[in-house]
Parts: sequence; C-alpha cells; structure tokens
Amino acid sequence: MEYERHCDLIVQQTELLAGHLTGRPGKDLGTAVPSCPGWNVGQLVRHVGGAHREATVVARTGEAPPDDEFRDPTHWYSEPADCTDDAVHELAGWIVAGARELADALRTAGPDVPIKMPIDNPTTRFTARRMAHETAMHRADAALALGIEYELAPDVAADGIDEWMELGALPFHFEVHPWMRELLAPGRTLKFAAPEQSWVVDLTGDAIRWRHSDEPTAVVVRGPLTEVLLQLYKRRDSRIEVNGDKDLLSYYLDRVSFG
Repeated sequence: MEYERHCDLIVQQTELLAGHLTGRPGKDLGTAVPSCPGWNVGQLVRHVGGAHREATVVARTGEAPPDDEFRDPTHWYSEPADCTDDAVHELAGWIVAGARELADALRTAGPDVPIKMPIDNPTTRFTARRMAHETAMHRADAALALGIEYELAPDVAADGIDEWMELGALPFHFEVHPWMRELLAPGRTLKFAAPEQSWVVDLTGDAIRWRHSDEPTAVVVRGPLTEVLLQLYKRRDSRIEVNGDKDLLSYYLDRVSFG
C-alpha cells in the first residue's frame, strides 16, 4: 500500500472513530473497553490522539518526544461527571485535528526521512503505516465496546495482516523476549486464510518466518479479511473457523502480541 494511502487512512479512520462518539450519549465515554483492560472509551480515544501527536513529532524530527501523558490515559474520563455531551464533541474535534496534523506532517516530510526504531532502515514510511493501522485497530476497540458494526476495506485489512506478520517476525523480539524462541519447533506452521489470500507462519526453523501461501499447515484459521485481522490482534474470534492444532494457535497468539 502506498505512503499517501496510509496518510489518508490515518484521517479517515480517525473521522470514523470520532463518528462513533458523536450523536451518542456522553456517558458512552465511560464505557469499558474489553480489548484494552482498564480503559474506557474516552481514555482509549485520548490514547489514540496522543499517539498521533507523538508521531507528528517523529515525522518532524525523527525522534519521539521524551514525555508522553497519553500512553497511560487512565487519568482521563475517570469520573462519570467527566463524560458529558460537551466532552464528547471536544474529544471528537481534538482527535480529528490531531490526525489531520499528523497526516500533513507526514506528507510534508515524505516517506524517506530516517527515524529511530529498532528495525532495518526505519523511515517515515513506517510511521505512516503504523499509525494507519494503530488507528484502525483502536477504532475496532471502540466500535466493539459500543456495539457498533466494524469493517475495513479489503486492501486495508490485507495490509494490516501483512504488517502484523512483518512486525511479529522481527529478529529483535528474540533479544528483548528470549522466551519467544520457545515458539520454534518442528511441525509448527499456521495458516491465516481469507478468500482473497492466505498467510503462512513458519516456526520450524531458527526464526519466525512468514509467506503468502495456501500450503497445508498444522492449524488453519479461516474467515473474512477483517475477521482474520481482528483475530490476530485478539479483538474478536467469533467469526472465524479454526481447524487443526488449536493449542498451537493459542500458543502463537499469546507470545506474538502487540497493539
């Protein structure tokens, strides 16, 4: 997916997230978010807006700011009195403004500005893609918490799965979390299959590897693209089908987890 498309998605997904809030009672800001334990909807949205503002600094300077009050947003909307209709509209406007500022900063910088990240040759291209999918997945958190139907365009969901596979296979995971090496063993292969394409995770070698393939595997997860993505992020698994070694699937998802 192209850089400009990721910039567009940051704004589009944020506008959809803001739309989940507006026109609904202010008390919805206090609704618990099961997929982000300990957070309510208002806190989740503050976290997303904070991530956008941090990423804007990255786009402009190549480095994240040292202080971040949004990574743990639990001081926001902790009391029912904070969750008013006025608070909803303030929050919706704030998050959209931050997304637009981020997209503008990324477009101004272009896709090839070096940034600091523990990956090979990181640039603003990584930031744009990561923020697009970070926003899309946290929109899912809010939508599922509020009982709103959630769907992504096929190309967005497929790119989100590709990104998950790439991030989950980064070699530095073994340095930071040596216990992830326990995933590697003979016969351990997983397939995540949608009608459009399939992804195979291969744990049989000396590293986590993945590829687009429809080959036989020890466990197969099948479903629509959006549902496969939600299952990988452990947001929803009620609309997928699992065949084969379900214990291996649980083992993998428990150890390759982020977002």
